[in-house]
Amino acid sequence: MAEPFIRITNLHFQYRSPEGRVLPALRGISLEIEPGEYVALVGANGSGKSTLVRHLNALLLPDQGEVWVEGLNTRDVTVHPLIRQRVGMVFQFPEDQIVASVVEDDVAFGLENLGLSDEEIRRRVAEILQTLGLWEHRSRPPHLLSAGQIQRLALAGVLVLRPRCLILDEATTMLDPQGRLRLLALVESLNHEGVTLIHVTHHMEEAARAKRVIVLHQGRVVLDGSPAEVFADAERVKALGLETPPTLQLAQQLHRIYAGFPALALHPEDLLAKIPAYPGIQESCPTLPEDHREPSHAPFIEVDNLAHTYLQGTPLAHVALQDVHLRVGEGEAVALMGATGSGKSTLLQHLNGLLRPQQGRVRVGPYHLETLKDVRPVRWYAGLLMQNPEMQFFETFVGDEVAFAPRLMGVKDLRERVRWALEMVGLDFEVYKDRLLFTLSGGERRKVALASILAMQPKVLLLDEPTAGLDPGSRRELVLNLQQLKAHGTTLVIATHHLDDLLSMIDGVEVLFRGRNQMGGVPARIFNGWLSLEPVGLVTPLLYRVAQKLQQQGWPVPWTNEEEGLIHAVQTALRVGHERVV
Repeated sequence: MAEPFIRITNLHFQYRSPEGRVLPALRGISLEIEPGEYVALVGANGSGKSTLVRHLNALLLPDQGEVWVEGLNTRDVTVHPLIRQRVGMVFQFPEDQIVASVVEDDVAFGLENLGLSDEEIRRRVAEILQTLGLWEHRSRPPHLLSAGQIQRLALAGVLVLRPRCLILDEATTMLDPQGRLRLLALVESLNHEGVTLIHVTHHMEEAARAKRVIVLHQGRVVLDGSPAEVFADAERVKALGLETPPTLQLAQQLHRIYAGFPALALHPEDLLAKIPAYPGIQESCPTLPEDHREPSHAPFIEVDNLAHTYLQGTPLAHVALQDVHLRVGEGEAVALMGATGSGKSTLLQHLNGLLRPQQGRVRVGPYHLETLKDVRPVRWYAGLLMQNPEMQFFETFVGDEVAFAPRLMGVKDLRERVRWALEMVGLDFEVYKDRLLFTLSGGERRKVALASILAMQPKVLLLDEPTAGLDPGSRRELVLNLQQLKAHGTTLVIATHHLDDLLSMIDGVEVLFRGRNQMGGVPARIFNGWLSLEPVGLVTPLLYRVAQKLQQQGWPVPWTNEEEGLIHAVQTALRVGHERVV
């Protein structure tokens, strides 16, 4: 029998803090992965996914047990270079693997270490940069790229080495929807060519594309099988902090009310292809909403003619925003969307004074940012959660980090404020207050960063990819908490590539493209199928794709932002259709 590509036997690993505390991460894992397999590795935040995959290229070594890669034992330090040539990994925090000061030099770094000719290096670098859409940025410093572009750069640096096994540790989190689809298509083509693929993801629709799904829970393997097998028990999956793929959830709900809908559909294409014709008689067509969204109140946030150029007046100048406009009413939730590098983060950073207007006008509540001399009040008034949460950490321990800003603000009931903020993001105060920040998983760090902003109790929340890196259970909890804050009057501006989770609470969408306003309005106006979203890097949310297909099949259903609303509309259409027939 052929040797498996990866063989893991009784793997145990624990982290140790400087104070000597022991934090178990892996507890007796045994696995085999065959050459050319496509494996999705899923689990709740802190379940041990990143720790496990770092053992597969000898970045971590077992406390107990063994890891073999193509017959090479990771305990043998002399074979580590061979293992790392064969197993390429894109980290959860991609900036950790950027080593050069220019994009194309970073991609060439590994090839130079392999001793390839200059001509071969140039050819490979150009090919991968063009494939991943980074060619026009080849001369830019990596630190001036957007988070999504940095993620693609890290991937380019690995793929250019042509490893036999590719590990993606949440490598799609910061990519725009079109970028995600292109990346998944690329790695799937590599898998068809024989590359072993291990994809760590919190997005179950991505996991469903794999041939095998492995579920970790508290450092142990609890489920292992095909996507259909693993997602068959929805209650068990939910108890593990995950969810079945959204397409499967919607298909099952539709099937329960009408047998003509497919019961099993893991992928959107499977569901859309099998939506049946309406069995009743259609009397009217759903109408579209008005072209433009007007805030329900007087504008609370106003941006007019905003422009910003990074490194202005230098050879590295890069225009990020041009003539941007934005209106947000008090208590509204508005999503900023657009392709990677479209200017979403730059716009958000103008709304709390991290960046000052070079041109144009910005008002947030009572604060006019173009004339404001002391920006501290606006930063307490408008709290910003960054794309990379570790960039806004100041302290060593979780409790101190969440207390940092409230302490500066003079909050008296500091302990209770920290407790409330941690519980708002789903972290137990007693369990986490004394945890070291560096011991947290990526998702846990994002929760702590959000808690540190919530602890200020700002009037405006500016969230940059708030669901990135969160497991499905945490995303559900976050949305509920944001809905609660919105209900109490908090104004939300959310930059996101993943609107499906947030759709039910969004009042308006503003789409940016190359630093300019491209389109804006209520979600139904943006996602009704009449506008082409592919050029701006977007994909229509599943709910709207299904609603559009239902309408094409004669179902009298309206546009809606909520799944429950669509299900209710289908039930009503069936009942009315039956009554007409009778």
